[in-house]
Amino acid sequence: QPELRESGGGSVQAGGSLRLSCAHSRYAYSHYCMGWFRQAPGKGREGVATLYTDGRTTYYADSVKGRFTISLDNADNTLYLQMNNLKVEDTGMYYCAADPAPPTVCGGGSWSPSGGYYGQGTQVTVAS
Repeated sequence: QPELRESGGGSVQAGGSLRLSCAHSRYAYSHYCMGWFRQAPGKGREGVATLYTDGRTTYYADSVKGRFTISLDNADNTLYLQMNNLKVEDTGMYYCAADPAPPTVCGGGSWSPSGGYYGQGTQVTVAS
């Protein structure tokens, strides 16, 4: 498993923006699935956005479509999540994940990393 390190979380007012970063070590596959998950207090972890590293497949949860953008910079091995027009309900711990799932699974909306391997997370708090 690659090492994953999230950063960029913080506290913002509703309507504000944040950009999360996930620095990761090289993976032993040419292409693989990466994604962002979040967990609100008292709730289970949910998938927010995923991306297959060939750039051809992405997935967004309905709750973030049109507001969040997932992207990957292969040059510095960093996955990003640009979050705009943040809402109070976006509050939670955000985690990065990666595994060699194929694009059909990666973009299908139900992928989660095998073995439950995530980074340590970064907290996002949106105030009303």
